[in-house]
Amino acid sequence: QLQLVESGGGLVQFGGSLRLSCAASGAALDVFAIAWFRQAPGKEREGVSCIPGADGITTKYSDNVKGRFTISRDDAKNTVYLQMNTLEPDDTATYYCAALRGSCSAYVARQDYFVSWGQGTQVTVSS
Repeated sequence: QLQLVESGGGLVQFGGSLRLSCAASGAALDVFAIAWFRQAPGKEREGVSCIPGADGITTKYSDNVKGRFTISRDDAKNTVYLQMNTLEPDDTATYYCAALRGSCSAYVARQDYFVSWGQGTQVTVSS
């Protein structure tokens, strides 16, 4: 059974950077699309980014992180990364990675189809 564990969160100042990792165990990650979601207190969970499986091409980013965040994967390490640059206080949230069979198409609307979720890692950006 696929299990995901996020790491790399923390406290960072406005304009700073963090790299989140999503490490998988129990199954090979390359057949899954992996997405990052985030949820701030009192707000709905929102999709941040998605990277397709090894045979896919198109990554997706939400408009509010495009140009600042970069998603990547290292299937040899069974890990997906989210490089977050130029962080803003509005990026403060718990970040989750999740695995989806198939592509990243409409991944935000397909949250019920994700087969595994991590426990989350907290990112706090101070102003």
